[in-house]
Amino acid sequence: MLTIRRISKTFNPGTVNAKTALRGLSLEVADGDFVSIIGANGAGKSTLFNAIAGSFFTDSGSIVLGGEDITLAPEYVRAKSIGRLFQDPMRGSAPGMTIEENLALAAGRGGWLSHVSKADKAAFRDRLALLGMGLEDRMQQPVGLLSGGQRQALTLMMATINPPKLLLLDEHTAALDPATAEKVLSLTKDIVESNRLTCLMVTHNMQSALDLGNRTLMMDQGDIIYDVAGAEREKLQVSDLLVLFREAAGKNLDNDRMLLS
Repeated sequence: MLTIRRISKTFNPGTVNAKTALRGLSLEVADGDFVSIIGANGAGKSTLFNAIAGSFFTDSGSIVLGGEDITLAPEYVRAKSIGRLFQDPMRGSAPGMTIEENLALAAGRGGWLSHVSKADKAAFRDRLALLGMGLEDRMQQPVGLLSGGQRQALTLMMATINPPKLLLLDEHTAALDPATAEKVLSLTKDIVESNRLTCLMVTHNMQSALDLGNRTLMMDQGDIIYDVAGAEREKLQVSDLLVLFREAAGKNLDNDRMLLS
């Protein structure tokens, strides 16, 4: 379980550039929950993920993951139990290393120039075959030669090869073309469900926010303004989300990329 209690974060405090990005945000996520998060640019979505992952310490509040208080834990410690994908497919893997070496590194078997056992190679090959991209036949190819979609699918596999306590997906399909994005989202759904992962996914696609997972959150001005799950969520359409956002935030959702998705 992830438990967040009243976390706040202000960047450049005491200056003319001060910006409060998180405003006393609280959230509980049960084990196995797959939560989609939507909101306009600057709503605090990525800042929330950075706070959870330990990219910075919050000014106040607490973060507890799996019963362990990680509020003051450094990022490299949290990385042992938190997997994360970013919008940029170039992040999350080493371009100069082969597919096999990247998977070995993610699995804790070493990495570049390390020895990979026959059993590990077979396991990597089987996992890659599940992606349906032919990467199982290209394990000695440098990752830098892959397409954006192939690299993002590989990064998803790397982030979950040792199932994390929490998976953070920060608009991980936003830089992909629609067909590739749909395939990566399908892979995401399969991997999260088969491993029973606890997952938070920021998305600009409002339909995906309703189709994937079991819960949807809306954020605005550094806090959660709407939280829906279960039968109520199943009845919602994208048009309903727009109305609900206007009612909760007191303004229209002004984000062309989201409205055109």
